[in-house]
Amino acid sequence: MRLTRRQAIAECGGGLAALIAPSAFAQAAYPSRNIKMIVPYPAGGTTDFLGRLVAEQIKAGLGATVIVENKPGAGTTLGAEQVARAEGDGYTLLMATSTTLAINKTLYKKLPYDPVKDFAPIALVAAVPFALIANPEVPAKTLSDFIAYAKSKPGLAYGSAGNGSPQHLGAEMLRTAAGIDIRHVPYRGSVPAMVDVIAGHIPFMVVDLQAALQQIREGKVTVLGVTTSKRVAAAPDIPTLSESGLAGYELVAWQGVVAPAGTPRAIVDNLAAQIAKLLADPATRNKLTAIAIEPLTGSTPDSFADYIKSEVDRWAAVVRNSGIEPE
Repeated sequence: MRLTRRQAIAECGGGLAALIAPSAFAQAAYPSRNIKMIVPYPAGGTTDFLGRLVAEQIKAGLGATVIVENKPGAGTTLGAEQVARAEGDGYTLLMATSTTLAINKTLYKKLPYDPVKDFAPIALVAAVPFALIANPEVPAKTLSDFIAYAKSKPGLAYGSAGNGSPQHLGAEMLRTAAGIDIRHVPYRGSVPAMVDVIAGHIPFMVVDLQAALQQIREGKVTVLGVTTSKRVAAAPDIPTLSESGLAGYELVAWQGVVAPAGTPRAIVDNLAAQIAKLLADPATRNKLTAIAIEPLTGSTPDSFADYIKSEVDRWAAVVRNSGIEPE
């Protein structure tokens, strides 16, 4: 059978397409371009530190450049919303916290994202303890001294990493447990607030212990206790607030990595494997433990998803008990 000229061209074109399709039209292997890690706090704090640590592991393990972008503000909602609205392709990640994925659900009446539906959980990274610190000019060296001082100074100001942050909730838990009258001054992160404690612009705050360890050791702030149920291995000489008179007081936050909802499971699993590798490294674990951060190993995308759901309920009770009104 003879082919017409048009049929011959069509046959040749189809054959050519079949030859080039595997190479020209196949999806590029992940990752094929830069990855962006959004940190919803300023540079220098615990979340920023962990975000950059994870970014370095992804770079080393997957050969991709990971750009860390600090986007603080509105109780982490600015950075979280940016990631929630991004394409689910594995090239935008969020270094999320218990504030982002649990506390904000109760704290905000109109949250611009859904912590459960708008993200693809990848892995938990670490647990973070806190400490109660004060400017050295505050005449208190123990928790009982501080409570007595606060009662003599109604409306005593304190800083936090922002409305609804664990630092904010921790101070409100202190207010309730100690029966003191204190006034909240929100900042855009722990570090800016701590700078003002050191300078004497605000007298005290509850701060992530990792961020304050060096300042505590140099005597730039007075530490009055840690918020864990047991003393922290990195600072065993610091008593817990519970053992110092506030029985049952405990505050520990967590940090983890998520991507936008719809991110392919193969990419999620690939990133989760990198984080697992990072946290299994003895040198990394020792490094984190030495600065009062507890690495959380054994997390999977599915277990992290279940954990977020349970934490929304747990922190809802903390927010309600603190007396903080939803915004």
